[in-house]
Amino acid sequence: MKGYLVLADGTVYEGTAFGAVGEAIGEVVFNTGMTGYQEILTDPSYCGQIVTMTYPLIGNYGINQDDFEASRSYVRGFIVRETCTYPSNWRAKETLDAYLYRHRIIGLAGIDTRALTKKLRQHGVMQGLITTLPGTVAEMVAKIKQAPPVFGPQLVQTVTTPEPYTIPGPGPRVVVMDFGAKANILRSLNKLGLELVVVPAHATADEIMAYRPAGLMLSNGPGDPTDVPLAINTVRQLLGELPIFGICLGHQIIGLALGGSTYKLKFGHRGANHPVQDLHSGRVYITSQNHGFALAANSLQQLPVEITHLNLNDGTVEGLRHKELPVFSVQYHPEAAPGPEDNEYLFQQFLQLL
Repeated sequence: MKGYLVLADGTVYEGTAFGAVGEAIGEVVFNTGMTGYQEILTDPSYCGQIVTMTYPLIGNYGINQDDFEASRSYVRGFIVRETCTYPSNWRAKETLDAYLYRHRIIGLAGIDTRALTKKLRQHGVMQGLITTLPGTVAEMVAKIKQAPPVFGPQLVQTVTTPEPYTIPGPGPRVVVMDFGAKANILRSLNKLGLELVVVPAHATADEIMAYRPAGLMLSNGPGDPTDVPLAINTVRQLLGELPIFGICLGHQIIGLALGGSTYKLKFGHRGANHPVQDLHSGRVYITSQNHGFALAANSLQQLPVEITHLNLNDGTVEGLRHKELPVFSVQYHPEAAPGPEDNEYLFQQFLQLL
């Protein structure tokens, strides 16, 4: 069956559809990871997006039961150069095609993903429509323009936990504000012995303090951090009350709570190979990243914080630490999944603050 990707500017890519049938509109982005497509598909930070994989062959080790980062997928479409029909891995339980079909996600193979990635790098990420249905280009572009904005508070509301829940552990209690938390963040904290109380993104400062936690973890999540003002205000109230560690969206929320500002990147950082330098040690880490917004460095200059990490590709802020309070954050994913695990030491640093 033929399938199409139509961008907001009218560019059309024709390929072979797999997975589900129908149509979906989302922000078209690209990920440079060579492996980890299952974790990418189930990372809640991709909510509202059509994900393009730049690595040419995807699906060769199938889908297994162990590498899910959430109970479902929130992507609106999945684009690859070539999909593997017969995966080979002892853990595989189903094919990529079967997984997408089961979760009603449209896949598109056979297009020039290099050309699409180059376009997104040159012109910036944009809305697109992925479809298996007939129609003219003009009709499809009109649908894109009439669709509601990709970003908004509904993204975090879609992926956050509806009710608080506890993950037992023998150590100190940590509250995790769930903006779309990847499972491996929770596993990494729990592996240290911490008891976790995972609360919705709209939890108030009083509700969090009622658990009498030793610390607060701010998770990753989708979209624009300015779309969750209640969470920013909650974190602002808790500054100085608890040790706080933020990852990805949580990092941006900390920056905004301290008085900084954010901006949208042209095409974002999505992949498992982004070089980040620790400015204290001078060491360079290869990191896993997934975000479309960043903290503005000039907005932090007059604040009581220091920039601890920088992205060596474009100089963007990758880490913060408060000069007086036990508060720090990173833009990248120390829990990996997928990607290098070199940055797990940051969870140990959080444990020491507790």
